[in-house]
Amino acid sequence: MKQSILIVALLALGAPAYAQLGALGQGLKRAQQVKDAKDKFDDLNVTEEEERKIGEDVSAKIRQRFGVVQSEPVHKYVTLVGTLLAQQSERPKLNWTFIVLDTDGVNAFASPGGIVHITRGALGLIRNEAELAGVLAHEIGHVAHKHTVNAIRKNKAVQLGTSETLSDRGPFLDKIANKAYEMVLENKFDRGDEMDSDKVSVTLTEKAGYAPGTLAAFLTRLDERNKDQPAQNGLFASHPETKERIDAITKLAGAKTGATVDARYKENIKYEPTAVTAIATVEDGAAGLTGSTAPANDKSKDTKDTKDTKTEAAPKKGFGLGSLKPAPASERQTAQVSASGGSRGVGPDRAAKGGGDPAIVKASVTDAEIAAFKKGIA
Repeated sequence: MKQSILIVALLALGAPAYAQLGALGQGLKRAQQVKDAKDKFDDLNVTEEEERKIGEDVSAKIRQRFGVVQSEPVHKYVTLVGTLLAQQSERPKLNWTFIVLDTDGVNAFASPGGIVHITRGALGLIRNEAELAGVLAHEIGHVAHKHTVNAIRKNKAVQLGTSETLSDRGPFLDKIANKAYEMVLENKFDRGDEMDSDKVSVTLTEKAGYAPGTLAAFLTRLDERNKDQPAQNGLFASHPETKERIDAITKLAGAKTGATVDARYKENIKYEPTAVTAIATVEDGAAGLTGSTAPANDKSKDTKDTKDTKTEAAPKKGFGLGSLKPAPASERQTAQVSASGGSRGVGPDRAAKGGGDPAIVKASVTDAEIAAFKKGIA
């Protein structure tokens, strides 16, 4: 009892008490430092610069996984649609980047900091520009509202070790980048975040002049396509029940009308949808998860486009790229599924093979180009 009173009294004296308690005092000091670090994590605010670095690490891994379509015209078109929408979002000043992934799988991924990915498989399934806008706007919503980073913080998905503090943010941000990659790849957003992004999709498409309910049309087609597939099958795989989302989007859009811009979409996007049962997938033991060879029937390589395409090398190793952990267990399992989904219940969109070139294709757009592009929404 006397010893307990002594410890409490010494602690009340502040820092000098640690020295007076010797080894016990040092232990108490270290415990307090760990607690302080964890308390700081609860209130952690990732800066916009750090958010972008996290997103770049996530994007580098995604591009290595699926490859990038090496067509400047395709990227230019998708970037025009995406930038038009992003400029009307709550974070218009982000360095918004739109990347088309080289795989038949139907998917889309939003990396923190303004990097949105969509697959050529999704472009093939989409029927008009308004539907493309609906999908991109949904992903823009995840970024604009910081769903990934906020979810990691809220759920304490990244924990500090007993010997770690926040004084060196690099290793700590590496952990966030690793967790963010897993979340983005697996579509691990909760129901509230998904419904929130659906609302953003309706709002941004309407602002741009598109028919605001076109995301529902795309989801209806996707739902019919995926009706015999396991739950883990790529785009919106872990999202709320698709029919519930379709009803909610339709209700939000109401009787509002807008353009679908079918002709311009068909002029710029030539991909055809690949039947879900015909998608080539990463097989057991294949190297495709970290940079596969494109399938033999790959339709993404346009010789003319590729010849004149200016590409940018993948980002140099930054604060976290070199320390990204190996693919999470869920991705390693993907290498063991077949086109039918396999025994692990992962669908072909999620297990789809990707191309072999992860280089970013430059597709900058000017304000004048965006203004002219917007005039074509009619």
